[in-house]
Amino acid sequence: MDDSISMEVDGGNITQNPKNLESSEMEEDIKKKKTKAVTSDVWRYFTKLGPGDDGIDRAQCDGCKQKFKAGGKQYGTSSLKRHLDRCVKIDFEDIGQTLIEMQNKMGALKIDNHVSREMFAAFVIDCDVPFSIVDNKKFRNWVKYISPTLGLITRNTLKEDVLKIYSREKEKLKSTLLAIPNRVCLTSDLWTSITTEGYLCLTAHFVDLNWKLQSKILSFCHMPPPHTGFELSSKIFELLNEWGIEKKIMTLTLDNASANDTCQDHLKSTLNMHDWLLCDGEFFHIRCSAHILNLIVQDGLKIAHDALDKIRESVKYVRGSESRMIRFKECVSAIQGLNFTSGLHLDVTTRWNSTYIMLESAIKYRKAFEYLKATDHAYKYCPSVDEWGRAEKICEFLYPFYETTNLISGTSYPTSNLYFLQVYHIQCVLMGSLRSEDELLRSMGEKMMNKFKKYWEKYSVILAFGAILDPRLKISTLELMYEEIDAETAKGKVEHVKKKLYKLFEKYDKNSLPIVQAQGPSIQSSSMAHTPESATKKRLAIVGVSNV
Repeated sequence: MDDSISMEVDGGNITQNPKNLESSEMEEDIKKKKTKAVTSDVWRYFTKLGPGDDGIDRAQCDGCKQKFKAGGKQYGTSSLKRHLDRCVKIDFEDIGQTLIEMQNKMGALKIDNHVSREMFAAFVIDCDVPFSIVDNKKFRNWVKYISPTLGLITRNTLKEDVLKIYSREKEKLKSTLLAIPNRVCLTSDLWTSITTEGYLCLTAHFVDLNWKLQSKILSFCHMPPPHTGFELSSKIFELLNEWGIEKKIMTLTLDNASANDTCQDHLKSTLNMHDWLLCDGEFFHIRCSAHILNLIVQDGLKIAHDALDKIRESVKYVRGSESRMIRFKECVSAIQGLNFTSGLHLDVTTRWNSTYIMLESAIKYRKAFEYLKATDHAYKYCPSVDEWGRAEKICEFLYPFYETTNLISGTSYPTSNLYFLQVYHIQCVLMGSLRSEDELLRSMGEKMMNKFKKYWEKYSVILAFGAILDPRLKISTLELMYEEIDAETAKGKVEHVKKKLYKLFEKYDKNSLPIVQAQGPSIQSSSMAHTPESATKKRLAIVGVSNV
């Protein structure tokens, strides 16, 4: 009998020969080596697939399902680690929380260095923590106490981790922008830091595949001089190419700086040269409504400046020192029925709505200021009864502008459908002020109406579309409002808006026609049974536009 399978019977028990026992132990050692548990942290995010047709082991990413050669001395796990840094399908924060929960249940917590660094970098980004935190001695001692085995990183490593997250999130957003079938609206502005350095901010606004309104900053980058319209347009076009959305732009919203007019004109020409804009860019440029409103009110406040001086000086006086503020609160407490529920606000020249907030806060404590005048002889700025009355009228007059500014400056909801109603409301307020018996309000209204006519005498056509497409408004609302403003020109203005809407809709209809015809013979024959004009009118009837 062969030694490899020879056995002996001893007292009814079967035993192996020593040679066989030694051979069996060797085979078990080989099996243990083959089935040795993987120790690298990357295997938490990859699944082993075994050897492929070429005999080389493969592994698959649990996030994006991409396959890699991995295992053995030749390949190892380096390629897997590099993939983890750029995989956009794995959320390390969620994985970190899952690991913590699982390991807490098991009674032993093993810190994953990769997940730990990802989560710490996310914390630094979210809380605006400086990179120098990792050099803080107290912080490093705390980390060592929490986990002596956790590797401490340097600020350069932290910077790299933050940039990896940025690159990964950028790729996610780029994929989203490329996946949506609709166009993207842009807003841009130029900022100057306290060191007089220029920075350009470009933001994209779009509706994602889940019909959620999204606003994402594409770039906040240094913009070296000169800040001419040509340079601005070149920079924006460069950013559009970087994000791959140069063919998907619908509108660009800018403030009313002269350089921005040149910027949009040059950028529109560049995009039109490649036929990337709808209707040759007729609806491309939109002026910022909030900025126009600011210009309108600022013109009116120049006239009312003297009337507000004493209130402004009163607020400055009370806020000038802690002792004055304490004394003022005592005056408030001394007046029955008056409580110090909100502070006094001082306005700033660049924000007109801060003037409204200052007036509103000061008028509330009118009696307290009068009481302060009687108890503090150093306070010499208390307005008279007439001046308080004038301030109340100005505050009441500015309230609709304040409400409109807040409404159209919203970021969590669409605002294009609000434009027409709000501009109409502002125009009605200004028209009413022209008939005011108060000379100051009448003068403010005249000055503000001149600025209104400069920018809004002709309502923005593209933003009027937003009101038409709002099921609560439709075209009938525009007809009514134009009629109330000027009955003689109302019909012509409505027809102009309808004409432009037809033009834009037909452009979309033309672009979508091949897709409709490609869906099948029945749909194709159905679409051919109607002329493009009749099909367009039927579709426009859905949004409440009557046939021309």
